[in-house]
Amino acid sequence: MRGAGEKAAKRIDMVPLSNNTLSRRINDMFNNVETTIVHRVKNSPYYAIQLDESTDVANLAILLLFVRYVNEGMVEEDLLFCRPLEERTTGEDIFNLTNAYFQEKGIDWSRCLGICTDGATSMMGKYTGFVARTKKVASKVSWTHCSIHRQALATKRMPEELKEVLDNAVKMVNFIKSRPTNSRIFHVLCEEMGSIHDCLLTHTEVRWLSRGKILVRLFELRIEILVFFNSHPFHLASCMENHVWLQRLAYLADIFSRINDLNLSLQGLNITVFNLQERAESLIKKLQFWESCLENNQTECFSNLHDFLAEHKLQLDQCTKTNIIAHLKGLCTTFREYFPAMSGDNDWIRNPFDDTTFSTQILNTKEKEKLIEISCDYELKRSFRNLSLINFWLSLRNEYPFLAEKAAAVLLPFSTTYLCEKAFSSYAHLKTKYRNRLDAEPDLRLYLSPVVPDFQELCRAKQAHPSH
Repeated sequence: MRGAGEKAAKRIDMVPLSNNTLSRRINDMFNNVETTIVHRVKNSPYYAIQLDESTDVANLAILLLFVRYVNEGMVEEDLLFCRPLEERTTGEDIFNLTNAYFQEKGIDWSRCLGICTDGATSMMGKYTGFVARTKKVASKVSWTHCSIHRQALATKRMPEELKEVLDNAVKMVNFIKSRPTNSRIFHVLCEEMGSIHDCLLTHTEVRWLSRGKILVRLFELRIEILVFFNSHPFHLASCMENHVWLQRLAYLADIFSRINDLNLSLQGLNITVFNLQERAESLIKKLQFWESCLENNQTECFSNLHDFLAEHKLQLDQCTKTNIIAHLKGLCTTFREYFPAMSGDNDWIRNPFDDTTFSTQILNTKEKEKLIEISCDYELKRSFRNLSLINFWLSLRNEYPFLAEKAAAVLLPFSTTYLCEKAFSSYAHLKTKYRNRLDAEPDLRLYLSPVVPDFQELCRAKQAHPSH
């Protein structure tokens, strides 16, 4: 088998290739996929976009824009473009780049229903931000502040005593992780002690899940860290023997793990405003429930904290209890600020077969009559159970156009910039310091897009070598 492989490799080496054959093939496939996506967006009755900008390894400011559109009656999501911002990254620059692309491709702004961005001034500035400029050319557009960014902002505040525990935890991790010798010694120590992990994790503010993961890993390896500090003195080593400090660490590991669960549930495709609100409301109610549990000295809702107290036969420290309750109340308040309760005006979209939704004020008399027709249609009830919410309403676009369009205006806009954040991770993987002159857009589109190039059409456009 090895001989056959070597023979095949030699035959491949004999095939003459020019210095840019691969890049030309990639560009051909890229152009074919882009043409398909643009054609679908132009034919879609409406669409929504999400966008974000970041700086790459070559110090280029890169703007990513994803689009959610309707194709053959179903919702699809794809990368529309990845372009560099030549100079500044103001709202005007972002809009001009986006608008130039839309004009070049003939995409109609008037059918854009939603924009999802982070809360940066360049995006949401009242007068010169990207959203403000877009609303001048797209009257139907609504703006959504990315729910993942909102969730991160809602968890920033905490009592000073808990913040100090978090800061000290990061310092301990950095003492071990940032020194190669310490990191290697700790790795060997964990292996010798038969630990479930052999390293610590690094906390980075811009990474959504790192705070919860670093705290859980630190708490799980607390015994190994204490042993390490016995032979490698550190000024915070005494914390690992302080039961009150460890109680607070256990709580932080638990609460941020729960918040990570919310974060993960907001990631993914086809997340709608109703999915977002349901999950945010669920967490707010859980926070209230956990607060009542702590007031009654019930710690079962926080597994690490409960197990630590049971293992050492301890009672929850009173000062720690006060700080935890204050933190839970603060989280309730900030989550409600960033995720205000929805009115019931759009409940008819979520469940058109519920008679109580007919009282909504945003539908006129004729639209309510059409909604009654829908609610009495048995076939539509069956479709409602089998289709996603947005695809159900899109299936009614021909028969109930006004209701379908109002539903699409609520359901089609993105709730997060998850696709942009995910794409930047892929971008960083493609464009490294060794490939810092690469135009990554063709590679990125082929890497991310679910659209398959039309290889038959591409092959017809090529001329076979006359010797074959």
